[in-house]
Amino acid sequence: MAQNLYGPGVRIGNWNEDVYLEEMQLSMTEDGYVHYGDKVMLVNPDDPDTEADVFLGGDLSLCMTPDEIQSHLRDELEVPCGLSAVQAKTPIGRNTFIILSVHGDATGQVLRYGQDFCLGITGGFDNKMLYLSSDHRTLLKSSKRSWLQEVYLTDEVSHMNCWQAAIPDPQLRLEYEGFPVPANAKILINHCHTNRGLAAHRHLFLSTYFGKEAEVVAHTYLDSHRVEKPRNHWMLVTGNPRDASSTMLDLPKPPAEDTRAMEQAMGLDTQ
Repeated sequence: MAQNLYGPGVRIGNWNEDVYLEEMQLSMTEDGYVHYGDKVMLVNPDDPDTEADVFLGGDLSLCMTPDEIQSHLRDELEVPCGLSAVQAKTPIGRNTFIILSVHGDATGQVLRYGQDFCLGITGGFDNKMLYLSSDHRTLLKSSKRSWLQEVYLTDEVSHMNCWQAAIPDPQLRLEYEGFPVPANAKILINHCHTNRGLAAHRHLFLSTYFGKEAEVVAHTYLDSHRVEKPRNHWMLVTGNPRDASSTMLDLPKPPAEDTRAMEQAMGLDTQ
């Protein structure tokens, strides 16, 4: 967590860290699915990165990472704003996203595999919405550490804001097209315009005002079977109905994931 040498809640110039670190409340799902208008965390599930000797372990949440110098100079969110992956399980201003429709107001409707959607974030501010975006890599525009396609936050609404969810298993991908996206389950999040998957680089570190954090890019990593690697796995995490201040990540995990129940709900059970 960031250290403010002047005491908590004290501004240093125009910078006020408490806005970004203020605790937020996530939406709670009653049917097990994600809906437009839901407030969620984007989490890259814990998975040891066997391709690197040093990496950030644990569940990593996608966070906005404002430039410290720019934040000192202005009293609003910088645009464009950077992103990183952080060892944080608590929903706060900088990691709480809103599921938004790109085709008018669809609040309350279920998000489905293959549907275009946007991911917005306010960062704890009341007067501005930024959108998760990406664009093709150029000589002047790429990620800081890997030089791959960068992801960023912008206030401009365009096709660069559009993403789609897909099931990780490529053999079931077409079958699941149009089915509801489950909350708190592994999915892929792909950028529509460039067809690149959102990815967390646990082995590439960024030095930010908030500490050592991991790089996030838009790049699809495939193994020898052409299946997306864990770097591309994400969960749309919702709130814990037993405790409004925590998330579903705080609940104990069952001994094994019961995929049969999901298949029955989606009509894929052939027995």
